[in-house]
Amino acid sequence: MSAHHIPDASALTAWRKSSYSGADNGDCVEVSDGHPGLTPVRDSKTPTGPALLFGADAWSAFVAGVKG
Repeated sequence: MSAHHIPDASALTAWRKSSYSGADNGDCVEVSDGHPGLTPVRDSKTPTGPALLFGADAWSAFVAGVKG
């Protein structure tokens, strides 16, 4: 695991999609819970692809921006 990404996101567990992804459970980003201080994010279309890692402050700012 590097400081900014994980080459194979399937190495992590507990991935979840936003409840806003729709009833058809379409493709979107997923996050993995249970990693103190980090939020791994991946593309649901490529679950074995890379995951980006966001620090707590960066993730909070992103979520606040989306909600705003």
